[in-house]
Amino acid sequence: MADSETFGVEKGHGEEVTAWLNEQAKSQSIKLEARLYGYNVITENFGEFEMFSWIGNVQSARKMIIKASKRFKVKVIEGGYKPKEKIIKMKKFDFAKIKKGDKTIGQLEFVASRFGNKHWEIQNEERH
Repeated sequence: MADSETFGVEKGHGEEVTAWLNEQAKSQSIKLEARLYGYNVITENFGEFEMFSWIGNVQSARKMIIKASKRFKVKVIEGGYKPKEKIIKMKKFDFAKIKKGDKTIGQLEFVASRFGNKHWEIQNEERH
């Protein structure tokens, strides 16, 4: 089972989207559980997002977050894209796409310290 903390939903929609994701996963017998963890990120180009973590299958998580974006007509962060190079660094990196429905409208680069329990921060963002 995989997990990720670099998924998010437009601020103000976190509770309803994560509840819907969990309900849909249960009704479709998909191994997926989403939880808000009380952390928000603010982007220059896309607004503010409530971040959530999930445990389960990555393909299911990606499909369901896109369905949630369409259903609630909100922007979402689809994270969990790791850099290809395997270089050991002092910080860990993760990449994410900003989606509105099926359409990718931007990309984010997250960074967090490998030491301690630090939250992900946006290092770079780009519009499409």
